[in-house]
Amino acid sequence: MPQFITTAEAVKLIKDGDTVIYNNFLGMYNCEQLSIALNDRFRAECHPKDLTIYCTAGLGGWVPNTVCEQIVTLGAVKKLYLSHYASMPVTAQMVLDNQIEAYNLPFGVMSHAVRAAAAGHDFVISDAGLNLFVDPKYKGYQLNERSKEELVEEIWINGKRHLKYAVPQPDVALIKASSVDSRGNISMENEPVIGDPLSIAQATKRRGGIVIVQVERKLDQPRRPIEVSIPAVLVDYVCLTPEQTQIQGIPGTDVHYSGDMPMTDEELVEYAKSHASTNPKDLAKRLIARRAAKELKEGDVVNIGVGAPEFVAVEAARTGMLPKVALTVEAGSMKGLPMGGLAFGAAMGTQAVCTTAEQFDLYDGGGLDICFIGALEVDAAGNVNGHYNPKKLSGIGGFINITQFTHRVVFCTTFSAGGLEIAYDENEGVKIVKEGKFLKLAPHVTALSFSAQNAHENQQEITYVTERCVFKLGEKGLVLTEVAKGIDVQKDILDLLPFPVEVAPELKEMEF
Repeated sequence: MPQFITTAEAVKLIKDGDTVIYNNFLGMYNCEQLSIALNDRFRAECHPKDLTIYCTAGLGGWVPNTVCEQIVTLGAVKKLYLSHYASMPVTAQMVLDNQIEAYNLPFGVMSHAVRAAAAGHDFVISDAGLNLFVDPKYKGYQLNERSKEELVEEIWINGKRHLKYAVPQPDVALIKASSVDSRGNISMENEPVIGDPLSIAQATKRRGGIVIVQVERKLDQPRRPIEVSIPAVLVDYVCLTPEQTQIQGIPGTDVHYSGDMPMTDEELVEYAKSHASTNPKDLAKRLIARRAAKELKEGDVVNIGVGAPEFVAVEAARTGMLPKVALTVEAGSMKGLPMGGLAFGAAMGTQAVCTTAEQFDLYDGGGLDICFIGALEVDAAGNVNGHYNPKKLSGIGGFINITQFTHRVVFCTTFSAGGLEIAYDENEGVKIVKEGKFLKLAPHVTALSFSAQNAHENQQEITYVTERCVFKLGEKGLVLTEVAKGIDVQKDILDLLPFPVEVAPELKEMEF
């Protein structure tokens, strides 16, 4: 039976130099109360210090220097292993300024590495990342000069090259859940998604570490065994925190996220339509999503990414495709309507939730028919940078696992950024009111998140959708295949491109 203690007592158990592993996906299942207590202890004592943080996703927040990010910005952390940095903007800048040792690995690989650590393995073997920035020939996962640790090696098995990733060595696990039952078992019934709580607890206990769980309530009765996320035998301490919220930054609990109130397909469609953005600033994203959604086919299993791709879910509802496809998010939801913004990772009316590792088993195994994902840069060859800007670090997140193994990949990005303004009329088409300062098409990408070479070898179908045109990946690189009505092909596209591009013999009008 785990011991009940306060959050202040719990963080007293964390020692200088410990590796702390979080079960966290941005704002989902984010142990805010334990994080607040940890911040308070460091402010008062300057301990614990020299911590290592391991989180398969990112620690959420999005607002600079809030809650979970503060333990880093206060100076208590020596080293970071994260797949995603954008939700921790101050931390991301510290990494770019070489103020802290930091590493960036694929979300799916990190999730599988935790499961491997739980099983007693010292490494995990994966094809995710081959010929990309994490490949040992690039070592792009080492984010600055401080970051010298070798985490990825190449390994040959039966004449085939793979990547060998190191696994975490956690001393303390911090986990948020919903309930502890009368026997000390942990359940996560109020959470939109659950992450990898069992693997994290197992990996930590295997090393003789401590597992700390914060929960909203204590139950008087035992849970049904099938409802238990973490058995009591794997939990050392439980903190009762009735003030915790379902999603960081969003008050209260929404029963549509947890599934306590199921939604019909008709209700989801109406919800999506009624909550669709009407903000003029989102016009380009809406147009991109309208064109991108035309790539959906009945029966598709789909991943929806963050940013412009979030609007594809709304378009699927508007066009009647939502009930005919299965939209998923790497956090673990299946079916339903994926959310954006602070709630990214959750899905309204989801029909099933699996662990993150299980979701990436599906993705890595080619279980996705199509994905919609953003891009920072696209080059002449069709390569994509989706994670690294020298002035603003995003992190790779699930980008590699999603794009490397999916049959049809649709990149959704504006043609330019930094002040782009457009207008749209169904009769006159698209008009560029003000061009963005930064073109998102470059001769060569800054960092390699997606490889056109890999895509050719894997026989993937690749589409690049912007607000004014569509490119396809051809044998030699980008091929311009569609142009929106109202757009001057020469002036608004070809003259702006920093490289020559093949133009399809039959250039089609882009349909919205």
